[in-house]
Order: sequence, then structure tokens, then C-alpha cells
Amino acid sequence: MHTKTAQDIWSDFLAFMQERCSATEFQNWLAPIILIESADDTITLEVPNIFVQQYLLDNYKKDLREFIPRAPSGELLLTFVIAEQKKKPAAPHVATPPPASQDPSPGSFHEVKLNPQYVFEHFIEGPSNQFVKSAAQGVANTPGKSYNPLFIHGGVGLGKTHLLHAIGHFAKNHNKKLRVQCITTEGFINDLVDNLRNKTMDRMKRFYRSLDILLVDDIQFLQSRLNFEEELCNTFESLINNHKQIVITSDKPPGQLKLSERMIARMEWGLVAHVGIPDLETRVAILQHKAEGKGIRIPHKVAFFIAEHIFNNVRQLEGALNRLTAYSRLMGHEVTEEIAQKSLGEMMGPSSHKKISVDNVMKSVATLYEVKVSDLCGNARSKDVAFPRQVAMYLAKELINDSLMKLASAFGGKTHSTLLHAWKKIGTQVETDERLRKQIQMARRNLEA
Repeated sequence: MHTKTAQDIWSDFLAFMQERCSATEFQNWLAPIILIESADDTITLEVPNIFVQQYLLDNYKKDLREFIPRAPSGELLLTFVIAEQKKKPAAPHVATPPPASQDPSPGSFHEVKLNPQYVFEHFIEGPSNQFVKSAAQGVANTPGKSYNPLFIHGGVGLGKTHLLHAIGHFAKNHNKKLRVQCITTEGFINDLVDNLRNKTMDRMKRFYRSLDILLVDDIQFLQSRLNFEEELCNTFESLINNHKQIVITSDKPPGQLKLSERMIARMEWGLVAHVGIPDLETRVAILQHKAEGKGIRIPHKVAFFIAEHIFNNVRQLEGALNRLTAYSRLMGHEVTEEIAQKSLGEMMGPSSHKKISVDNVMKSVATLYEVKVSDLCGNARSKDVAFPRQVAMYLAKELINDSLMKLASAFGGKTHSTLLHAWKKIGTQVETDERLRKQIQMARRNLEA
């Protein structure tokens, strides 16, 4: 027997959640829910729409179980009804019509302001990003004509958002009439929630589907949110069918995202382009370019030293530059290699990173699999040689920032496509083969020790 009333139970749950989630989250997802009745211990809640119901069950089910009565089977004694969609009077809209386009102003929606520094001129090109930059420039020059959608993926801090904003800047500067919207995936979800709550979904659809260019950052945050995904996918299809441009960024390629087949197929329809980790020479160029922008002079030798030790992404390089600059100014020292070592010590990776070569990789793998280094450079196709060769190619691509062509040539003149095939094969196999994973870890430890 439950001594508390349904209203007490729901009030206790809301009070509990208000202390554990942000004010925005509470207002968007919990405040709009209304308790309407309780019978036979079953609590009935009125929700504004199916999105709120799904979000509640997806994100707060564990918390709900602490408050809501449960059946003997363990299921929550909870039901939902969807609030009736009450039509708003049309008169005010007739009296004050929107502009001729009949679309709401962009200021009514979550919009990401384009970063003035994120333009093509400030994007340093190298082997790892040359292709994706060219694709981005092509889209900016002729939006909606090719590569639609353009899907850019890569790790954190490698320039995806930079390219996204650069497309927006270029398009707006060369055609003032173009309607461009740059938004994060979270921003789109917030727009959807706001308009569902205010019963203005038609207005939101008109706005998004009247754009010429839609730039969407971090699509990976749409994962496991099927109801929101459907509306964004419908928006994509409407824009593409009308030859409007879409550009999307993500930390993974479409096929690795936990999204519907329909959404993945739509994103793979255009061009999928990868932003890789910049090689050593590109990192040096990035450092010197950013230093010039800050009015700082960094000797080439120092830039080279920093780039050898900080290699994961561009954001880390910029952070290192900011720290080095602040340290040298506060201490009144010239920027030297010694000062860089002293001020950036904790940011730097192992110095051995720069010593890893294809020769070292082949020696480590040859020792591991008890084959000759000369076999790894040869053409023998027997499994006891071909497989270690593929492992060596995989490690070379993972650990060395050289072009595929240069890496492949070190294996007795192999082609870059051969190396790429080996990398993909071993990369896939290592995910399920525990023995192989341990072998590769052992080889890496030998190389990085």
C-alpha cells in the first residue's frame, strides 16, 4: 500500500530531479509534464508530445523507479497521454505578416555565430587535410551543385568546425542573398523542443527548409535520439531535393554512428571526407602561422621542436603556443628550445615519438612474429609472412605521420593502396581478435619504450 498520493509522488520526483539537472534541461523536459490522474496505483501523465515522453523514459527511467509504483513484473505503473494540439488564432499572423519570404528571422532560432578567424585563408593545408579542404572550397563556391551533403569527420581539434565556418563565411561574402544557418546538433534539438512546446513546428519547418546552406556541427550528438533524428532527416531531404547545400561534421564516419539506416544512407549520399592528424611539416606551418597572427616570432628550430612533441591535434598546438608566449613574456625570456621544454613539459608526448621509423616498426614486428625484416619488404605471399607484413603496415600508418605513398614505398616499393588495404584489414580484425590486440600492444610498447 502506498500512503502518498500520486501528486505527492510526482512532486517528490520533480523536487529530486530539479537538484540533479540543469535549469534548461528541467524546463525543457520535466516542467511541461502534468499529472492528470491516478487509478489502481497507476499514474497518468500528460506530455506535450511524444518527444518529451521518450526523453523521460530514455534518460530518467532509473530515477523514476525510485518514486513511481511498480507492478510485480517490475514495470513502472505509468501511462502517458499526449496533450491535444490546440490551434492558435490566425488573426495576429494576418495582421502582422512576416517578410515576403514568409519565413521567420534567423534570430528566432539557436544560431552559431561564425568565428571570424575560421576562414579558408587561415586553414593550413597539408597531406592529411588537402582533399577535405578542396571539397569544402568546392561546396562554398557552388553550394548545392556537388558534394551534397558534404560530410566531414575526424578527431577532436583537427579543423572540422574551422572548415564548416569557412564555408559559411565564403558563401555569405560572395552572395549576400544566400540564407546560411550554422548550428550545433544540440542547438537543433533545442529548437525542436522549443517549437514543440510552443506549438510552432510549422514555423520552424518553414525556416529550416527555406535555407540555402545548412551547416550542422557534431552530428554524433544525435545518436540514440530517434525522434529528433527523424525531423532532422526530413529537413535534410527537403533541402537536398531543392538543391540546397548541407554540410555536416562528426567525430566518426556515418557508418560508425548509432543512427538509423535512413539517416546514414542520406549522409553517405554525397561526399564523406576525413580530416587526419597533420604531419610534422604541417604542424610546424600551423604553429608559425598562429604565432604570426599573435604578433610573436618563434624560431623555426623551436617550432620544429614543439611540433615533434605535440602531435595529436591543432588545438593542443595552439594551447602550447599560448602557454609558451605567456611564460616567455612574464619571465622576460626569449623563445628558445630550452624555454619551450621548461614551459611545455607536461603537455609534451614522449620524445621517442619522433624516433619511430618504418625500419623500427619492421624490426619490432619481425621480432614479434619471428620473421626476417627482408621478408616484410619482399613479395612472399605465404600467410606466415604476409600477415606480419600487414601488421607492420598497420602500425606504420598508426604511428608515423608520413604520406601513404612514402610509407608504402618503404615496404619494398609497395603501393599506397596495398598499405591502406592492410591498415583497414588489421584495424577491423583487432577489434574482435584479443590475441592480435595484445600482439599489437606489445609491438607498440617496444617502439615507444
